[in-house]
Amino acid sequence: MALSRSARRSTRWLALATAAASALTIAAGPRATPGAPGIGDPYFPNLGNGGFDTLHYDLGVSYHPDSGRLDGRTTLTARATQDLSSFDLDLQKLTVDSIRVNGTPADFGRTGDELVIRPRSPLRRGRTFTVTVVYGGVPQPLSGPIIFGSPYGWMKTKDGVFVACEPNAASTWFPSSDHPSEQATYDIRIDAPAGLTGVSNGRLISSWTKHGRSYAHWRESRPMATYLATATIGKFDVRTGTTPGGTPIYVATDPTLPAGKVDVYGITAEATDYWSKLFGPYPFEETGAIVDDMPQAGFSLEVQSKPAYSAVRSESTIVHELAHQWFGDSVSVKQWKDIWLNEGFATYAQWLWGEHRGTSTAHDAFRKAYDAAPADDAFWQLRVADPQRDTMFSDAVYERGAMTLQALRERIGDPAFFRLLPAWTVAHRYGNANTSQFIALAERISGQRLDGFFDTWLNTPGKPALPAEAGK
Repeated sequence: MALSRSARRSTRWLALATAAASALTIAAGPRATPGAPGIGDPYFPNLGNGGFDTLHYDLGVSYHPDSGRLDGRTTLTARATQDLSSFDLDLQKLTVDSIRVNGTPADFGRTGDELVIRPRSPLRRGRTFTVTVVYGGVPQPLSGPIIFGSPYGWMKTKDGVFVACEPNAASTWFPSSDHPSEQATYDIRIDAPAGLTGVSNGRLISSWTKHGRSYAHWRESRPMATYLATATIGKFDVRTGTTPGGTPIYVATDPTLPAGKVDVYGITAEATDYWSKLFGPYPFEETGAIVDDMPQAGFSLEVQSKPAYSAVRSESTIVHELAHQWFGDSVSVKQWKDIWLNEGFATYAQWLWGEHRGTSTAHDAFRKAYDAAPADDAFWQLRVADPQRDTMFSDAVYERGAMTLQALRERIGDPAFFRLLPAWTVAHRYGNANTSQFIALAERISGQRLDGFFDTWLNTPGKPALPAEAGK
């Protein structure tokens, strides 16, 4: 069928218009969409955020102990992993005053503990951007069955605040992508009344006092999970130096605590150097401790570079938290269900410390823990490889996790086992890993097939039979 001249002209114009529209669509790129409100961790589905990777946090916190008020300013540098029309940050209960994205005011709203941010222009995939949040309020600690029924997070003390946030309380004091898979470097600036000391992660860059306020600027230049960040404030006696192996050390101790009970400084120095020989080079710029008087917190935490203790804890606890600098801090879990990779390893480190001290072998500690729980005890019913959210810090995660490592040692032999530990920390240094990856590495180094072994010890309810080597 032939077309008339006017019809042919209309067809040409239509073709040109379609081509132009297509060119504009191509130039504009894919349609921007919102980032996911969480990374989908089965235990904490709304923690972390989709659509970007965190790179660096610059935190400024000003604390007023009399009122308990915190005034904060957080600037997050991130890289978009999709074209973003909006994205979320995690922030619990605090009030937001303003938000800027790349220096431009942005719209925002709240959905529960999710802070939803809508920049003026879409953020393109692969581009780095900054978001600055100005906020304030009185941070509230969290509580519940997760941490042994103890409060955790931002906890007010008699002279300041004790900050220990595992697993989900970092967002009670700064807006963040609050999941261990989202690591970043940090600058943390603490402003508190004169006479108080603000202690945080990494190295102290500067400190000064002005107009009745004390200021401290800390920098953690190695990647860190949000729950490991701290801004603990109080009256502290500070001791600094270097370990015999040459690692800088900073220990802050509440002066009201009893002296002489445990040499925190000495044990920290010795354990840092010893673990560096067993587990690989110390992964951070400084080691140390924060020893506060916070009796309501019945736990200690492997705060990166400076474990936080809510009282003067035992030598065994100190070496446990320092082992976490490798197992949990430098190598972080991909999902919280893999928490045995943190706690089982740190508990096993306590058994290795007994060997180092000559007080007990790891084999003896293993048999003592194994024999302590009869076969019908509920202890053996927890699946250590997936312990569930409210029981993720149960005794079995620690003790059966440690037993798994000693049973593995006796299965593959000392030469392979003590190659495995530093190989693991080097392979995943400043990153995230899971149980399957550990099993694969153990099989590669030992030359043995170990999937059945790990299934028995980590995934199968019931008391495992002892390997033949363990009964000798």
